[in-house]
Amino acid sequence: MIALRTEREIVILREANQIVADVLATLAENVVPGVTTCELDALADRLLRERGGVPSFLGYRGYPKSTCISVDEEVIHGIPGKRRVKEGQIVGIDVGVRYKGYHGDAALTVPCGSIDNERQRLLRTADLALSRAIRASRAGNYLQDVSRAIQETAEAEGFSVVRVFVGHGIGTEMHEDPQVPNMVTGDRGPKLKSGMVLAIEPMVNAGTHDVRVLDDGWTAVTADGRPSAHFEHSVVVREREPEVLSLTPRRVWGQ
Repeated sequence: MIALRTEREIVILREANQIVADVLATLAENVVPGVTTCELDALADRLLRERGGVPSFLGYRGYPKSTCISVDEEVIHGIPGKRRVKEGQIVGIDVGVRYKGYHGDAALTVPCGSIDNERQRLLRTADLALSRAIRASRAGNYLQDVSRAIQETAEAEGFSVVRVFVGHGIGTEMHEDPQVPNMVTGDRGPKLKSGMVLAIEPMVNAGTHDVRVLDDGWTAVTADGRPSAHFEHSVVVREREPEVLSLTPRRVWGQ
Protein backbone atom coordinates (compact mmCIF):
# COMPACT_ATOMS: atom_id res chain seq x y z
CA MET A 1 0.00 0.00 0.00
CA ILE A 2 1.37 3.42 -0.98
CA ALA A 3 0.96 6.04 1.73
CA LEU A 4 -0.26 9.56 1.02
CA ARG A 5 1.28 11.83 3.63
CA THR A 6 -0.57 14.67 5.31
CA GLU A 7 0.91 18.16 5.47
CA ARG A 8 1.61 17.57 9.17
CA GLU A 9 3.65 14.50 8.29
CA ILE A 10 5.43 16.33 5.49
CA VAL A 11 6.56 19.00 7.95
CA ILE A 12 8.39 16.32 9.95
CA LEU A 13 9.72 14.61 6.83
CA ARG A 14 11.05 17.98 5.68
CA GLU A 15 12.82 18.48 9.02
CA ALA A 16 14.34 15.00 8.85
CA ASN A 17 15.54 15.46 5.31
CA GLN A 18 17.00 18.88 6.00
CA ILE A 19 19.10 17.27 8.71
CA VAL A 20 20.32 14.79 6.12
CA ALA A 21 21.03 17.57 3.62
CA ASP A 22 23.09 19.51 6.15
CA VAL A 23 25.10 16.43 7.11
CA LEU A 24 25.75 15.56 3.46
CA ALA A 25 26.98 19.08 2.79
CA THR A 26 29.42 18.88 5.70
CA LEU A 27 30.69 15.44 4.69
CA ALA A 28 31.19 16.57 1.10
CA GLU A 29 33.46 19.37 2.34
CA ASN A 30 35.52 16.79 4.21
CA VAL A 31 36.19 14.53 1.23
CA VAL A 32 39.89 15.28 0.85
CA PRO A 33 42.90 13.11 -0.01
CA GLY A 34 43.86 10.96 2.96
CA VAL A 35 40.58 11.02 4.88
CA THR A 36 39.31 7.58 5.82
CA THR A 37 35.75 6.51 5.16
CA CYS A 38 35.32 5.65 8.85
CA GLU A 39 36.30 9.22 9.79
CA LEU A 40 33.53 10.50 7.52
CA ASP A 41 31.10 8.01 9.06
CA ALA A 42 31.98 9.07 12.62
CA LEU A 43 31.44 12.72 11.69
CA ALA A 44 28.03 11.92 10.21
CA ASP A 45 26.97 9.90 13.25
CA ARG A 46 27.87 12.76 15.59
CA LEU A 47 26.11 15.40 13.50
CA LEU A 48 22.92 13.35 13.13
CA ARG A 49 22.68 12.78 16.86
CA GLU A 50 23.44 16.41 17.68
CA ARG A 51 20.37 17.35 15.61
CA GLY A 52 18.15 14.95 17.57
CA GLY A 53 18.16 12.12 15.05
CA VAL A 54 19.33 8.52 14.98
CA PRO A 55 21.16 7.05 11.96
CA SER A 56 18.62 5.01 9.99
CA PHE A 57 21.23 2.68 8.53
CA LEU A 58 22.97 1.63 11.76
CA GLY A 59 21.76 -1.88 12.61
CA TYR A 60 19.38 -2.05 9.64
CA ARG A 61 19.36 -5.75 8.73
CA GLY A 62 22.65 -5.95 10.55
CA TYR A 63 24.39 -3.10 8.73
CA PRO A 64 27.34 -2.08 10.96
CA LYS A 65 27.79 1.65 10.27
CA SER A 66 25.83 4.92 10.26
CA THR A 67 26.38 5.80 6.59
CA CYS A 68 27.15 4.11 3.31
CA ILE A 69 30.31 5.45 1.68
CA SER A 70 31.18 4.03 -1.73
CA VAL A 71 34.40 4.86 -3.59
CA ASP A 72 34.92 4.72 -7.38
CA GLU A 73 33.79 1.26 -8.56
CA GLU A 74 31.65 0.79 -5.43
CA VAL A 75 28.05 1.48 -6.44
CA ILE A 76 26.21 1.57 -3.10
CA HIS A 77 26.33 0.16 0.43
CA GLY A 78 30.06 0.66 0.89
CA ILE A 79 30.89 -0.03 4.55
CA PRO A 80 33.06 2.72 6.06
CA GLY A 81 36.41 1.51 7.31
CA LYS A 82 40.14 2.22 7.19
CA ARG A 83 40.23 2.91 3.45
CA ARG A 84 41.81 6.28 2.67
CA VAL A 85 40.32 8.31 -0.14
CA LYS A 86 42.77 9.24 -2.89
CA GLU A 87 43.05 12.21 -5.23
CA GLY A 88 41.13 11.53 -8.44
CA GLN A 89 38.53 9.20 -6.92
CA ILE A 90 34.81 9.85 -6.60
CA VAL A 91 33.03 9.21 -3.31
CA GLY A 92 29.34 8.36 -2.94
CA ILE A 93 27.86 9.30 0.44
CA ASP A 94 24.43 7.99 1.47
CA VAL A 95 22.89 9.28 4.70
CA GLY A 96 19.65 8.37 6.44
CA VAL A 97 18.12 9.60 9.69
CA ARG A 98 15.18 8.62 11.88
CA TYR A 99 13.66 11.74 13.41
CA LYS A 100 10.39 12.08 15.33
CA GLY A 101 9.24 8.74 13.93
CA TYR A 102 9.97 9.55 10.26
CA HIS A 103 12.93 8.97 7.97
CA GLY A 104 15.07 11.20 5.81
CA ASP A 105 17.29 9.77 3.07
CA ALA A 106 19.56 11.35 0.46
CA ALA A 107 22.87 10.75 -1.26
CA LEU A 108 25.42 12.44 -3.48
CA THR A 109 28.71 11.64 -5.15
CA VAL A 110 31.59 14.09 -4.97
CA PRO A 111 35.11 14.27 -6.37
CA CYS A 112 38.22 13.98 -4.25
CA GLY A 113 40.39 16.72 -5.66
CA SER A 114 40.79 16.75 -9.44
CA ILE A 115 39.11 13.94 -11.38
CA ASP A 116 39.38 12.80 -14.99
CA ASN A 117 36.92 13.68 -17.74
CA GLU A 118 35.04 10.38 -17.56
CA ARG A 119 34.32 10.82 -13.87
CA GLN A 120 33.33 14.46 -14.36
CA ARG A 121 30.89 13.48 -17.08
CA LEU A 122 29.57 10.59 -14.99
CA LEU A 123 28.80 12.89 -12.04
CA ARG A 124 27.09 15.48 -14.25
CA THR A 125 24.99 12.81 -15.95
CA ALA A 126 23.87 11.07 -12.76
CA ASP A 127 22.96 14.41 -11.18
CA LEU A 128 21.05 15.44 -14.32
CA ALA A 129 19.22 12.09 -14.33
CA LEU A 130 18.02 12.80 -10.80
CA SER A 131 16.94 16.33 -11.74
CA ARG A 132 14.88 15.05 -14.67
CA ALA A 133 13.38 12.26 -12.60
CA ILE A 134 12.32 14.79 -9.98
CA ARG A 135 10.62 16.93 -12.62
CA ALA A 136 8.69 13.85 -13.73
CA SER A 137 7.43 13.25 -10.17
CA ARG A 138 4.15 15.10 -10.62
CA ALA A 139 0.62 14.04 -9.78
CA GLY A 140 -0.97 12.49 -12.85
CA ASN A 141 2.23 11.01 -14.22
CA TYR A 142 3.09 7.35 -13.78
CA LEU A 143 6.03 5.90 -11.91
CA GLN A 144 7.45 4.73 -15.23
CA ASP A 145 7.85 8.38 -16.27
CA VAL A 146 10.32 8.80 -13.40
CA SER A 147 12.22 5.65 -14.36
CA ARG A 148 12.32 6.62 -18.03
CA ALA A 149 13.82 10.01 -17.25
CA ILE A 150 16.71 8.34 -15.43
CA GLN A 151 17.39 5.65 -18.02
CA GLU A 152 17.19 7.91 -21.05
CA THR A 153 19.47 10.53 -19.50
CA ALA A 154 22.15 7.99 -18.58
CA GLU A 155 22.07 6.02 -21.80
CA ALA A 156 22.15 9.15 -23.98
CA GLU A 157 25.65 9.74 -22.59
CA GLY A 158 26.78 6.17 -23.16
CA PHE A 159 26.42 5.15 -19.52
CA SER A 160 24.22 2.47 -17.95
CA VAL A 161 21.81 2.35 -15.02
CA VAL A 162 21.95 -0.25 -12.26
CA ARG A 163 18.99 -2.58 -12.49
CA VAL A 164 19.14 -4.70 -9.34
CA PHE A 165 18.88 -1.80 -6.86
CA VAL A 166 16.04 0.72 -6.88
CA GLY A 167 14.64 3.78 -5.15
CA HIS A 168 11.69 3.53 -2.80
CA GLY A 169 8.91 5.20 -0.91
CA ILE A 170 9.86 6.67 2.44
CA GLY A 171 8.01 7.80 5.55
CA THR A 172 7.57 6.06 8.89
CA GLU A 173 9.75 3.28 7.47
CA MET A 174 12.96 3.81 5.57
CA HIS A 175 11.84 1.58 2.72
CA GLU A 176 8.19 1.69 1.73
CA ASP A 177 6.15 1.11 -1.41
CA PRO A 178 6.53 1.82 -4.24
CA GLN A 179 9.85 0.63 -5.54
CA VAL A 180 11.31 3.21 -7.95
CA PRO A 181 13.32 1.47 -10.71
CA ASN A 182 16.02 3.37 -12.57
CA MET A 183 14.92 1.82 -15.86
CA VAL A 184 11.71 1.17 -17.76
CA THR A 185 10.39 -2.27 -16.84
CA GLY A 186 7.41 -2.59 -19.16
CA ASP A 187 4.97 -1.91 -16.32
CA ARG A 188 4.01 1.74 -16.08
CA GLY A 189 3.54 1.34 -12.34
CA PRO A 190 1.16 3.29 -10.12
CA LYS A 191 -0.23 6.68 -11.05
CA LEU A 192 1.48 9.35 -8.97
CA LYS A 193 -0.71 11.16 -6.46
CA SER A 194 -0.16 14.26 -4.38
CA GLY A 195 1.28 13.32 -1.00
CA MET A 196 3.38 10.37 -2.16
CA VAL A 197 6.96 10.64 -0.92
CA LEU A 198 9.64 8.99 -3.04
CA ALA A 199 13.35 8.48 -2.46
CA ILE A 200 14.60 8.66 -6.04
CA GLU A 201 18.17 7.44 -6.48
CA PRO A 202 19.83 7.00 -9.86
CA MET A 203 22.88 4.74 -9.81
CA VAL A 204 24.78 5.31 -13.03
CA ASN A 205 27.76 3.22 -14.15
CA ALA A 206 30.46 4.26 -16.59
CA GLY A 207 30.44 0.76 -18.11
CA THR A 208 28.21 -2.27 -17.69
CA HIS A 209 25.05 -2.16 -15.61
CA ASP A 210 26.03 -5.46 -14.00
CA VAL A 211 27.13 -5.41 -10.36
CA ARG A 212 28.32 -7.93 -7.80
CA VAL A 213 28.23 -7.89 -4.02
CA LEU A 214 31.49 -8.35 -2.10
CA ASP A 215 32.06 -10.95 0.58
CA ASP A 216 31.06 -8.45 3.30
CA GLY A 217 27.48 -9.03 2.11
CA TRP A 218 26.83 -5.32 1.51
CA THR A 219 29.23 -3.51 -0.80
CA ALA A 220 27.99 -3.58 -4.40
CA VAL A 221 30.66 -2.95 -7.05
CA THR A 222 30.55 -2.67 -10.82
CA ALA A 223 31.26 -5.98 -12.55
CA ASP A 224 33.86 -4.37 -14.82
CA GLY A 225 35.59 -2.27 -12.16
CA ARG A 226 34.69 1.05 -13.77
CA PRO A 227 33.37 3.94 -11.62
CA SER A 228 29.77 4.50 -10.57
CA ALA A 229 27.88 7.58 -9.34
CA HIS A 230 24.88 7.69 -6.98
CA PHE A 231 22.60 10.63 -6.25
CA GLU A 232 19.38 10.63 -4.21
CA HIS A 233 16.70 13.01 -3.00
CA SER A 234 13.50 12.46 -1.05
CA VAL A 235 10.67 14.10 -2.97
CA VAL A 236 7.00 14.90 -2.33
CA VAL A 237 4.70 14.46 -5.31
CA ARG A 238 2.57 17.57 -5.72
CA GLU A 239 -0.18 18.69 -8.10
CA ARG A 240 2.22 21.13 -9.74
CA GLU A 241 5.94 21.17 -8.96
CA PRO A 242 7.34 18.35 -6.82
CA GLU A 243 8.99 19.39 -3.57
CA VAL A 244 12.51 18.19 -2.84
CA LEU A 245 12.68 17.62 0.91
CA SER A 246 16.40 16.93 1.15
CA LEU A 247 17.54 20.37 0.05
CA THR A 248 18.28 23.32 2.31
CA PRO A 249 16.63 25.80 2.11
CA ARG A 250 13.29 24.36 1.05
CA ARG A 251 12.61 24.57 -2.67
CA VAL A 252 10.49 22.98 -5.35
CA TRP A 253 11.83 21.51 -8.56
CA GLY A 254 10.57 23.40 -11.57
CA GLN A 255 11.53 23.53 -15.21
